[in-house]
Amino acid sequence: MKLYVAPLIYCFLIPTVFADDDNGGLKKDTAPPPPPPPPHALDEGYRGTEDARIMTVQQAKSMHDGATISLRGNLIDDQGGDKYVFRDKTGSIHTLIPLSVFDGRTVKPDQMISINGSLDTKIEPPVVRVNRIQK
Repeated sequence: MKLYVAPLIYCFLIPTVFADDDNGGLKKDTAPPPPPPPPHALDEGYRGTEDARIMTVQQAKSMHDGATISLRGNLIDDQGGDKYVFRDKTGSIHTLIPLSVFDGRTVKPDQMISINGSLDTKIEPPVVRVNRIQK
């Protein structure tokens, strides 16, 4: 019986002997850094090659007819058929998005998406003819 007690005591003592405060794990002595802002909340700075082509709705409205447009924001309204309203932090613009561009995907108004297409200023108000959606 005494032989079983000694190994049991060593099992509880050995982990505390080898425990070292400098070998990884969670250290609670410093505060965690603040969380980064969401990508759509950043107003300035370089965030990658995809963002190099993204413009705002306000900039897109001032472009020439047939200009290639890349926007990041939300589809907020379905106006029937292929007509939708797209909005970002600078404003909203009408879009024409064929069902084939959705490719079976569902987009909700609270989901941030990127759209690519061409600007049609011959129509009043100007319309973006979308040929690609990326979630």
